[in-house]
Amino acid sequence: MIFSLSRIACRGRYLSSLICISAAPTVLAASFLGVDVSAPLPPKNVVDTHWGTPVDDPYRFLEDTKDPMVQSWMKGQADATEAILAKLPVRAELRARLTEIEAAVPASINSVRRTRNGVYFALRRNAEDNQFKLVKRDGVDGKDVVLVDPDALAKTAGTAQAIGEYSISPDGKLVAYSISSGGAEIGSLHVIDASTAKPRIPPIANIRGASVAWLDDSSGFFYTRLAANWASLPRADRFLDSKYYFNKLTTADADPMVFGAALDPSLQLSRSAGGAVFAVRGSKYAYALMFDGVKREASLYMAPLAEVLAAKAKWRRAFGEDAMISAVTIAGGWIYARSALEAPRYKVLRMPVADPDPAKAETLIAAGDDVIVELAAAKDALYVTQRQGPLTRLLRITHDKNAKPVEVKLPYSGLADLQFAAHDQAGAIFSLSSWVRRAKLHAFDPVRGTVTALPLVPDGKFDAPEGLSAREVRIKSHDGVEVPASIISRADIKLDGRNPTILYGYGAYGITEEPRWGPNLLAWLERGGVYVIAHVRGGGVYGDAWHRAGLKTTKPNTWKDGIAIAEWLIEQRFTAPDRLAVYGGSAGGVFVGRAVTSRPDLFAAGVVAVGNTDQVRSETRANGGANIPEYGTFKKEDEFRGLLEMSTYASVREGTKYPAMLFEHGVNDSRVDVWMTLKTGSRMAAATSSSKPVLLRLEFDGGHGVGATRSQARERTADRWAFLLWQFGLAGP
Repeated sequence: MIFSLSRIACRGRYLSSLICISAAPTVLAASFLGVDVSAPLPPKNVVDTHWGTPVDDPYRFLEDTKDPMVQSWMKGQADATEAILAKLPVRAELRARLTEIEAAVPASINSVRRTRNGVYFALRRNAEDNQFKLVKRDGVDGKDVVLVDPDALAKTAGTAQAIGEYSISPDGKLVAYSISSGGAEIGSLHVIDASTAKPRIPPIANIRGASVAWLDDSSGFFYTRLAANWASLPRADRFLDSKYYFNKLTTADADPMVFGAALDPSLQLSRSAGGAVFAVRGSKYAYALMFDGVKREASLYMAPLAEVLAAKAKWRRAFGEDAMISAVTIAGGWIYARSALEAPRYKVLRMPVADPDPAKAETLIAAGDDVIVELAAAKDALYVTQRQGPLTRLLRITHDKNAKPVEVKLPYSGLADLQFAAHDQAGAIFSLSSWVRRAKLHAFDPVRGTVTALPLVPDGKFDAPEGLSAREVRIKSHDGVEVPASIISRADIKLDGRNPTILYGYGAYGITEEPRWGPNLLAWLERGGVYVIAHVRGGGVYGDAWHRAGLKTTKPNTWKDGIAIAEWLIEQRFTAPDRLAVYGGSAGGVFVGRAVTSRPDLFAAGVVAVGNTDQVRSETRANGGANIPEYGTFKKEDEFRGLLEMSTYASVREGTKYPAMLFEHGVNDSRVDVWMTLKTGSRMAAATSSSKPVLLRLEFDGGHGVGATRSQARERTADRWAFLLWQFGLAGP
């Protein structure tokens, strides 16, 4: 068991549109590749004053995405962007090459599970599939049996379907899974028989991350769901006040609520608290591991299991956020935890299940220079991955008293990524990969002491292409701190300053971009392209301290680190400003948007995918409250000023020569609302004095990207790279 966080003014010449809204003035302003671009929606300024500072919001009206005028305008923007990109010959070339590469990948697999009798479950997508299917096989050499096929469901529903999460009952007989449509990530929870795929209970509606946790006897499960009227609540309240229920394999109508602030106000949970309720084999207690939104520090609550199932429990807190525990895994009578308390790169603690007190915990791995990445407890031992520079090693610590870490010998150096371990099974399943080597699943057998590759997926033609290079560099940022970057390219590139280069960054939530190879990147590299991953502050490459160095009021380090890396790439003649683009998505919208608005001279183009770009208004969205621990709140003066500084939307300046910009967004996004892209793209289009386009690429059957179909992802990638090559002057005639 593993738990962790894991605008247009009339002179706005550059925002794409093919249509004019009759209710608003229309001025034909420009033409790109023969496609007329117009600006039908003028600004309507709203001024909010926070802490004595007025904040202009000229495109507030675009937050009402249900307004028919806004909807029609959005459709026009999407149509115009499609018409423009369709005129680039390189787009068809990229789509064809990506299709060829994907066809040579026999299968992709993730979320592997194994029952104690040796049955494997996984989400699998074969070369001919558009979406991941839930499959099972009897032993590693068995044949896959499809239990849930979203592609088939999509034909009936008329819109894309995607499996979100799934959980196998301990006896292996039942499967609980969530499914949603159109990329919205809000759908229903189903329970089926693992042998027949027939439904066991009626679907449970209003599911957004079910957090399913089964009882050890498989008689029922804990889960969470949204309020029945969530869609009609005020926008900022829709995902707050989580409630946890217990289902005894029956209709959900009468499921008792077993945990939540509404059940016990004395718990003093924040409104954005979320996590999981679960029971532990051999223990008389149930536990609730809660995080305050996206905050990494957890709190653990416990109560007698019998009282919890009777909905009469009096929960008590075992430890709080002050323990700085961000990951927990349980087996062998122990609770293992990763803590940042006096350990900026983490330490590993062990506590008895019946008395999880960090103050009395045993330290298994002390704080050091290496970063503790993952924990996974199995029947025989705790498995730990530890980052040493760009590589990770796998450690094993038995449940015995005074046990010491022992390194597991791996077939080759790279990223060891823990995939599965269970309290009732010995050993662990993990993947091995590198920047230029595709991930392969392996299993460690503690009896034999061996690591064996699992033949769940055949080898593919592009799993480890020859002639590629991966370099690790460290670059001094604005304040002298060295920031790591990973550079992927063909081995034979020349440092002549003419290589088309993408600088990618994220820098939030303590998340690290780990070495993984995606074969589709070959379509960029073989054209002489360079791909650079900037491990900027706000991420987790150097642990908790690195995250905090790009958090709230320290957030400027995130984009300033990116700017320093961009300057270094130019100085070292990897590229030049007219061949350099900056790209990022979601929280990476801050990285891209503020790099572009701070140093527009450094880049030929920028791409923001589902970007969080209007930080001052961020907490008014449904997912906004949960993100306050990462970005801050306008209700505190210092944090408001931090939000204002990190907001791309607020940083756009009239008359600035901005680079070309492509804003990508799924309209059904429930994590980052699409209006952030609409507002920021519009304001930049109105403000820029360059002759560069600002395009909105909107998907009306897409969301934040989770659960996107293969074709959606392929077309998105081809459009993005075609746009960049166009701006680099490399798109063909």
